[in-house]
Amino acid sequence: MTTPTTSRTGYAATPVQKAALIVGIVFLLVGLAGFIPGLTDFNSFQFAGTGSQALLLGLFQVSVLHNLVHLLFGVLGVALARSSSGARGYLIWGGVVYAVLWLYGLIVPGDSAGNFVPLNGADNWLHLLLAVGMILLGVVLGRRGART
Repeated sequence: MTTPTTSRTGYAATPVQKAALIVGIVFLLVGLAGFIPGLTDFNSFQFAGTGSQALLLGLFQVSVLHNLVHLLFGVLGVALARSSSGARGYLIWGGVVYAVLWLYGLIVPGDSAGNFVPLNGADNWLHLLLAVGMILLGVVLGRRGART
């Protein structure tokens, strides 16, 4: 008597899934770090807006909203790493979101009401690096996963 078998891959089994999981975990760690005194200057920490002059690691402007966005983005990465297509979509579309954030940060003046997240120059350039890196990971590793 034979039993039917189903092909199942483990959690984060493909390279694109591993990449999405790692990126998701990094976002979770960054989101948590934004709430840790010593890593973030709490003297001017606010929920949102340019009034929050708190800096993560003395460099990246953060707020409660900014940290919550990082945490949400991390949860999405960890969750979408369950499938190759989810991981690929997370990396590519997440990269597109970060490209838009980079452009937004370049266009919107830092002291305007439109800078509600808030973002500074260091955030902007990090967003560009994230955009390029995530899109490349999704495209290159996603292709490899589709061929196997």
